Amino acid sequence: MLKNRILAEKPQEEELKSRLKAAREKLAVQQMKIKEHKLPVLVLLEGWGTSGKGSVIGQVIRNIDPRFFKVASMEIIREEDRRKPFLWRYFSEIPEAGKFVFMDSGWMDEVTRDRLMGAMDDETYEKRVASIRRFERQLTDNGYLVLKFFLHISEKEQKKRIGELKNDIDTKWRINKADSRQNKHYKKCLEIFDQYLDATDSPAVPWYVVDAKSRKWAELQVLETLTEGIDIAMQNQALAVPVLQNVFPLVKMPKLSEVSLAEKTVSEEAYKEELKRLQSHLGELHNRLYRKKIPVIIAYEGWDAAGKGGNIRRITEALDPRGFEVHPVASPEPHEKARHYLWRFYTRLPRTGHIAVFDRTWYGRVMVERLEGFCSENDWKRAYNEINEFEKELSDWGAVIIKFWVHIDKDTQLERFTLRQNTPEKQWKITDEDWRNREKWDAYESAVDEMIKKTSTAYAPWHILESVDKKYARLRALKIVIEELEKVL
Repeated sequence: MLKNRILAEKPQEEELKSRLKAAREKLAVQQMKIKEHKLPVLVLLEGWGTSGKGSVIGQVIRNIDPRFFKVASMEIIREEDRRKPFLWRYFSEIPEAGKFVFMDSGWMDEVTRDRLMGAMDDETYEKRVASIRRFERQLTDNGYLVLKFFLHISEKEQKKRIGELKNDIDTKWRINKADSRQNKHYKKCLEIFDQYLDATDSPAVPWYVVDAKSRKWAELQVLETLTEGIDIAMQNQALAVPVLQNVFPLVKMPKLSEVSLAEKTVSEEAYKEELKRLQSHLGELHNRLYRKKIPVIIAYEGWDAAGKGGNIRRITEALDPRGFEVHPVASPEPHEKARHYLWRFYTRLPRTGHIAVFDRTWYGRVMVERLEGFCSENDWKRAYNEINEFEKELSDWGAVIIKFWVHIDKDTQLERFTLRQNTPEKQWKITDEDWRNREKWDAYESAVDEMIKKTSTAYAPWHILESVDKKYARLRALKIVIEELEKVL
């Protein structure tokens, strides 16, 4: 892609000035249009050291109201970043609908840098590339405009710029070891950059190679590509996105109607004895998890009044409070609705060695949002594969993923609803929405059956907890968690 590439010819000075003026004015107008269209725009600038990424960003953002953009410098990787999934820090920075995010370096820089330093083997590299391709496709499928620019300069030009910056006391600090190393090993870097650009170039999210020898010419190339991309993205917003076929190994699961709830009970005495034993064992495992830096994600879904809260409490009672966090998930807040639906879960992922428990999850996309009309049919049909990809990313990171559907029958739910309504100290647990959801029991059951069938993967299978007897369900959940943790310890 870079080798022997014929770059666009730089226009004459007068034409350059005229086109720059037109492009700047167009972007200034477009910023209001993307707000009206709720179009989120992510601009990634990669390139050689000293190629002028910061300068180009600085010139482009002058044409945008500061309230509508954010510049994220991603070059420095913090210790916190290293304890989260690879894509976490990039997913965390995606823009809200109607706003821009400009990234000064990003996932390309991180991957190719590790590759150049010999810190990444071939297998890990291929996994990273696959993750990146999925990440970029998911963003565009969910209405994002993603533009990727690589600022290209020759070995000779880079050497010249390094020398000029080093010779000026006020700019000497801008040159780091990585820049000098790049120039010294330019051909090797070129090889690795080429390999990466070819592997991550796609029709939906192509690479734009920018001739960066002239700063104004570089700015114009970015501006014109950006403004044209915005025009096309706004025209294409109404188009449906293809629903991809699942490619991940699935575990055969029964329908809810096939799950027997009878005789799944335990006596009070046996419950207390077993609970104490299991919690003690889980506490020991938690210490080992922390020592080995293994992240754990426990996801709870289930019928209203099925006993999720009590189930979660019996698990967390066994854990060191410094090593876990419970995330109760309600309807998304405005700033969450304005982003990719997985954003609010990505930003709540645990660090390595820690446990995150989700009380309701990303599966709301294919249940509540599907049935209540909060997203389009195309959105929720795509979500099965997107969720499998999300969980695969977590699994490849090294996370243990445990998913529970807490199951009861319709009559049991009615009994518990009535009890809550008639008990003053429990009335806060029952809402009009609970009763409305109950009226849609059959529709929800059908949706849950489809969800479990399509998202019970080998790396993140579903576990159905029979919860007519809450005590039985609690013990079974503890046993499953212990069993899954022991597999990795």
